[in-house]
This record gives sequence, C-alpha cells and structure tokens, in this order.
Amino acid sequence: MSSTFGTLFKMTTFGESHGPGVGAVVDGCPAGLELSLSAIQAQLDRRRPGQSSLTTPRQEGDQIEILSGLENGKTLGTPIALLVRNHNQRPGDYGAMVNVPRPSHADYTYRMKYGVASQSGGGRASARETLARVAAGSVAEQFIKTVFGVEIVAWVSQVGRVKASFDEVASLTRATVDHEAVRCPDLEAAAAMTAAIKKAATEQDSLGGVVSCICRGVEAGWGEPVFDKLDALLAQAMLSIPAAKGFAIGSGFSCAAMSGSEHNDLFVASGRKLSTKTNYSGGVQGGISNGQAIKFEVAFKPAPTIGKAQKTVDYEGREVLLEGKGRHDPCVLPRAVPVVEAMAGMVLADLALRQAAHSSDLVTPRRQFHP
Repeated sequence: MSSTFGTLFKMTTFGESHGPGVGAVVDGCPAGLELSLSAIQAQLDRRRPGQSSLTTPRQEGDQIEILSGLENGKTLGTPIALLVRNHNQRPGDYGAMVNVPRPSHADYTYRMKYGVASQSGGGRASARETLARVAAGSVAEQFIKTVFGVEIVAWVSQVGRVKASFDEVASLTRATVDHEAVRCPDLEAAAAMTAAIKKAATEQDSLGGVVSCICRGVEAGWGEPVFDKLDALLAQAMLSIPAAKGFAIGSGFSCAAMSGSEHNDLFVASGRKLSTKTNYSGGVQGGISNGQAIKFEVAFKPAPTIGKAQKTVDYEGREVLLEGKGRHDPCVLPRAVPVVEAMAGMVLADLALRQAAHSSDLVTPRRQFHP
C-alpha cells in the first residue's frame, strides 16, 4: 500500500489538501508509552502554514485530535488514530487549473496513473499530507527517546546559493534551530537566507535548498541487511517527502573525490565499546548503525507553485498561459525541518522494534569489546 510506511512500527496517512482533514494511523507502537499530546502539537506548530512571513499565508491551526489507541495518557498497543481537520480550504483557487497540468506538479502523473486527479491543490501529492507524517513521527520520536534516549535534530543548511557553516552540530538543539524563522543556526547565513526567500517571494518565484539532520544516541546494530539497510530506508523515507530530490548520508557525494585511506573511519577504544575517529560513514556501515551519530542531508527543489505566469499546454495540447494563483511557500525548507525529523523517527522506531525482535541477546549475551 503506497500510503503505508514501516514494517513493525507503521503509519498510514490519509486525506487531501482541500478535503475535510488529514491524518494518520500508527500501528505497532508498544503499550504503556506515556504519550505527550503537547509534544505532537509542538511539532505540528513548527510545520503549520502561516507561521512567519517566509511561509504560505494559508492559516490553519492544525490542532491534533487523538481518536484511538490512548487512555489516561498512555498508549494501549492498539492503532493510534490522529486527525487534523482542515478549516481554511480554498479549492476555488484551482478552478482554472483543472484542465491544465501544472509544471513540475503531480497533476499529470496522477491522472495518467489513476485516470483522475484531485481538482483542488495537489490532493495526496500536496505538502499538506506531511502534517500526518509529523503527527505520526512525533509518536515514533517519543518512543525511541523514552526507551533508547535517541534525539533527532534537523536544520536548514542551505537556501538557494546560501550555505550555512556551523561547527557545533553535536550539541545542536531544536530550540537553537528555531531561534531564526528560517531554522538555520548559523546567524549570518540565516540573515542571508531570509533575504533571499523574501526576494524570491517579491519576484513571485521560489527557492530550493538543503535540510541537514543528526540522530544522536542510536545504538549499534540497527538496520537490516541486505535491502532494508538503515541508510536505504532513510533514503526511501526522505525521498518520499514532497519536493525532496536528493539524499546523502555521511560524506555523501564528496566521497567520490577521496581515497580509501582518507575516507576510512578508523576504530578506537572508547571505554568498553568501540568508536571511530571520524564519521564519514554517517553512523552507518553495511546498512547497520555503528553507534556513532547518524548524519544525513536532504535536498529540496524550489516549490513548483509560483506566482509568475508560465507558458505550458493543457491536456489537449493547446498552449495556455498559466497564471499563478493560490497560496504557496516561496521556500519549503523552514517547514520541511520537522517533516525530516518525523520520517527519521519513523525509520528508527521501526528498526528498533525489528532489532529487538531478533536480537542475539535472546540466545547469547552480546559480545563486548574489552580493551
């Protein structure tokens, strides 16, 4: 099912951009977890539209409702249904576009696949679907933080041609990231990014960029060879996010210019465990976590909905001038940060359960390094 993600810890999202609501069903969350609704709402607030001058002006409160799976603040082990109702739909904004596939949108491909496409907004392809991921991902994040101490922090590291330089990634917090509306902890770069986004908005255009993410506290051993590797699942999760076009973990594409002696992460003794001197692997070797911080990047294209008029054709092949209409983000990066965190949480929660299901601890004690 294309709307379901995960093996043991699963989410299924539902709803359209301009329908009654959007939500998710989380299945596989262990019973007895104290679930904070305020933590879920906080992540939704970071993703919601209209939160600053850098985002779409669409106004939605995005208030979370829990329909099942929770009693007295604790999970029951049964499916957790999460719902956010839409209140500020404006399907009329898209009336003129019913017969015109918008450039770089999913209108054409959805129609070719299903024979029909949502006539308002992007339907299931709309970025509004990501609020369901954020709600479900917050449940996953609370699970892995409570049980395993895992922390996930993402931030904007590039907008257009402006790149951030930040050396304190190991101690980075969401509060630090949120200090600037653009969600970049490099204050000088944040100012330049903000100016670039406002300029694009004034010109009725849009900008792309990069979201970086670090996952701390992931113990060694998570990940399934051969096809469900940790890095492969992260890539799938991130590339499923609307507007995501690229994924790189650890050294990413820069490894192509390095030699093996430069790139190898040499092992060192660290107490009763092993550590590595460098982390070009991004915390993953052979598709399995090695105990180091997991670091990756996600590249996002410029939002395809822009205000500028564009020459294109309708479904009959007739040339038309498509006038920009509707509400859109001049840059999706600031709102993409909690979405990246949510999808990382879903991957790690699922792999944590899968590791527990076949851990060698069930048969023999795990071997430890003894210096």
